[in-house]
Amino acid sequence: MELVRKIIVPTSTTFTLTLPKEMIGKEIEVVASEVKAPRVLTELEKQQRIEAIEAIFKDSRVDLSNFKFDRDEANNYDD
Repeated sequence: MELVRKIIVPTSTTFTLTLPKEMIGKEIEVVASEVKAPRVLTELEKQQRIEAIEAIFKDSRVDLSNFKFDRDEANNYDD
């Protein structure tokens, strides 16, 4: 299935869409809607989102700052 997607800024109330030959004789859907650009967050909004995410996961956090990886122990398959 081929998809044709075109984002335009119309300059009149009519628009001509050229379709590929593979779509001729097939049922197709044409949809037109406004494309809204994502809003850029302020630094305060970014910080508030980070704080909200940290609050959600605060009980799941584990302090691994003193963790030491022992490669020999991890690869000890004799036990």
